[in-house]
Amino acid sequence: MLYPELFKQLESVRWDMDKDIPWDQFDASKLTDEQAQTIKMNAITEWSALPATEMFLRDNKDDSDFSAFMSIWFFEEQKHSLVLMEYLRRFRPELAPTEKELHEVRFEFEPAPALETLMLHFCGEIRLNHWYRRASEWHTEPVIKQIYLMLSQDEARHGGAYLRYMKRAINNFGNEAKAAFAKVGVLMASARRTAQALHPTNLHVNKALFPRDTIQSRLPNPEWLEHWLDTQINFDSVWESKVVERILHNMSLLMDRSFKSVQELNRFRKEIAAAIAASAAAAGAGPTPSVA
Repeated sequence: MLYPELFKQLESVRWDMDKDIPWDQFDASKLTDEQAQTIKMNAITEWSALPATEMFLRDNKDDSDFSAFMSIWFFEEQKHSLVLMEYLRRFRPELAPTEKELHEVRFEFEPAPALETLMLHFCGEIRLNHWYRRASEWHTEPVIKQIYLMLSQDEARHGGAYLRYMKRAINNFGNEAKAAFAKVGVLMASARRTAQALHPTNLHVNKALFPRDTIQSRLPNPEWLEHWLDTQINFDSVWESKVVERILHNMSLLMDRSFKSVQELNRFRKEIAAAIAASAAAAGAGPTPSVA
């Protein structure tokens, strides 16, 4: 089991909201209304760890180890929301999210393949680590700069924990896990080709609620994320390249094969799909399906 070790590891570096946040260094002259509004949106977005945890527990009923790890992930993600709300409560109380605004992002996600969801959230942690690093640079008020830096470090650690479970999945499920991880990896490393940011909070997860079936669509300002990325923190092609590089680097470690581009990862995806199809055909499971 990975949970006991991950608990000790993450417990040893966990920050304290009262002791480790330099609240006394707040400088009101360096916080703009525009910046404060983005903090509110981030606080509500982080609250969506609640429905994500409900999804993980539902879709991993046969995996008590991973489900136990969710107790750590859920606690720390909700703490992210809480520290951002505490910042607003102290310094911009009129912008603190209401309970109604928080509850808006709690809705049911449709069941999805557990391995693909795991990879999706692994990539999401990498992306959020980079978003928050950039947010820390963009902000000018020293306390919130420090908070975003701490959050970015948490997201990196969460990504590392997900990677441990992905390695375990490959040991347990072989090509099935490799195929799932490669498929989602190609998608999440191809953000330059999409009209919207590729992150779990911006993907459609419940057809019955479409189009209000993404986390971002249920925020007070549904257009906030793209504006935050493109205009405010300026998450440009240089930063997007950093995300893609980290995804490809980790896929290389995971698959024991070097991937220098999304195209190389996609070729690997097709190879694994072909191997699975050939194995099924050899076992008498029917005709070989297309791997395109």
